[in-house]
Amino acid sequence: MTGDQVRWTAEQVLALAPDAASRKAGGKLSGPAPWSGTGTGGGAVWGLCKGSGSTPYRTVVDVDDPAYKCSCPSRKFPCKHALGLLLLWAAGPQAVAPGTEPPPEWAGTWITGRRTRPPQGAARPATAAPADPAAARRRTERRLARITAGATELEERLNDLLRGGIAGADRAGYGAWDETAARMVDAQAPGLAGRIRELAAIPASGAGWPGRLLEECALLHLLDQGFLGLDGLPEPLAATVRAQVGLTVDTAGLLADREALLRDEWLVVGRSDTDEGRLAVRRLWLHGTRSARFALLLSFGPAGRSPETALPVGSTLDAELAFYPGAEQVRAALGERHGSSPAGPVPPGTDVGTALAAYGAVLASDPWADDRPTVLSGVVPVPDGAEGRWQLADADGTAALPLVCDARSALWRLAAVSGGGPVTVFGTCGHRGFVPHTVWSGSQAVAL
Repeated sequence: MTGDQVRWTAEQVLALAPDAASRKAGGKLSGPAPWSGTGTGGGAVWGLCKGSGSTPYRTVVDVDDPAYKCSCPSRKFPCKHALGLLLLWAAGPQAVAPGTEPPPEWAGTWITGRRTRPPQGAARPATAAPADPAAARRRTERRLARITAGATELEERLNDLLRGGIAGADRAGYGAWDETAARMVDAQAPGLAGRIRELAAIPASGAGWPGRLLEECALLHLLDQGFLGLDGLPEPLAATVRAQVGLTVDTAGLLADREALLRDEWLVVGRSDTDEGRLAVRRLWLHGTRSARFALLLSFGPAGRSPETALPVGSTLDAELAFYPGAEQVRAALGERHGSSPAGPVPPGTDVGTALAAYGAVLASDPWADDRPTVLSGVVPVPDGAEGRWQLADADGTAALPLVCDARSALWRLAAVSGGGPVTVFGTCGHRGFVPHTVWSGSQAVAL
């Protein structure tokens, strides 16, 4: 669907901002005063924004397959000019009218280049020189040997902890665990390293930490033993263990298997941006309108910069996805895109009891799964009376889930949209409770 037929809402535009400062700066550029030469057509919007210099910034946005180009020096993505232009365009045709002429050359060249480039994730051409399979096999064997050595050392570390007792773990500090995690990184097992770092934080997590530490030690031991006994595991359990340890699958090879691709109208139901060490990580959750399957897209960028993959929450994307191997796997790679629309339907949901049963079924095949993407319908956010905490409860009061909100603003926005009435909410349902990401006000998606 072309950008001049259905426009994004201001809420969808602001949800793309990499941070609060960009939202504020983009809002200041959302009026017509700094803009000239604006236009929209063919699934794109463009314009010239007056800056501090004599030459205005050239800004163009592909709204069919969201991407941005601006001549400003900003390292944020999208920059404030792209956000301001999108907000102006979202205000309606009186602000940015559909163009009666082709876009200017500087915008048209970029738009044409995007339309003609090979689809994201396309397989290499058949004429490309094949990789040396023997060298690839040797690299894999060396990596497996390093991870095996690291997993063996981790078992010794866990045995030492349990033999000495966990009661004094809160006095040991982070040092020993950080050293063990660093060795897992050296062994190229980032999944094990991440779980070790989480383990190190438990003694400082408050009352009841010894029980939680013992539980996480047991899960880590189970994963460690699963990897050390990988050859004896059935598929897809072996694939799940490899994924949890951090063994990656070649994305190009995954997308090259045409039989494994799933094409659907994917509704963007949630988004989360986090800083993880030296990386900025963006998580986009999709829900197939025909397959009813959830998918998780991960994209990465340098710390302080927003990853390039940006799809507005509430929009739909006609695309092919390839799912990574593993039991109950939701992570997918984005293949060829066939179109998009800024407006999508409200996803079908379930009640709290059904959501908990579904998470239990996931744990049966993947005991390390922290959560499961879930849409709850007909639920009401209510205070539970304990230390200011809240719950999502079925409208009939039969069951409830504790709400886990790192930002209080997300909780208050959820409560405001609900107004005490039942709503549809997307989030992740796990052992800690329910982490909300999106709520629907009528047919409009509101990112939390």
